[in-house]
Amino acid sequence: MGEKPIWEQIGSSFVQHYYQLFDTDRSQLAAIYIDSSCLTWEGQQYHGKAAIVEKLSMLPFQKIQHSITSQDHQPTPDSCILSMVVGQLKADDDPVMGFHQIFLLKNIHDAWVCTNDMFRLALHNFG
Repeated sequence: MGEKPIWEQIGSSFVQHYYQLFDTDRSQLAAIYIDSSCLTWEGQQYHGKAAIVEKLSMLPFQKIQHSITSQDHQPTPDSCILSMVVGQLKADDDPVMGFHQIFLLKNIHDAWVCTNDMFRLALHNFG
């Protein structure tokens, strides 16, 4: 089997970098967003780098660890990369929870940034 396509390599590298920053110092995530980035976090909308970093920095836990189960990456017709991540996270002493996250990555001035980010916990209410 040959080398992975470039969009797979970029997407995988981005995912690894994102969760490493998220798990160690969320304030450092500012470097991956731009002023026109959008985040949807559990249905709530945030627009712009400052609002996104404020939201992520204010999440109500002291420590978190992500474990990635799977990730898929696709090139888009406008030379972006769409990435979908499925995994589990453990925040503080809470039980392990599943999550889904989607990123749209765009190359701006030779740097890959996240223009769109959507996150949901994989919680189900069957009642």
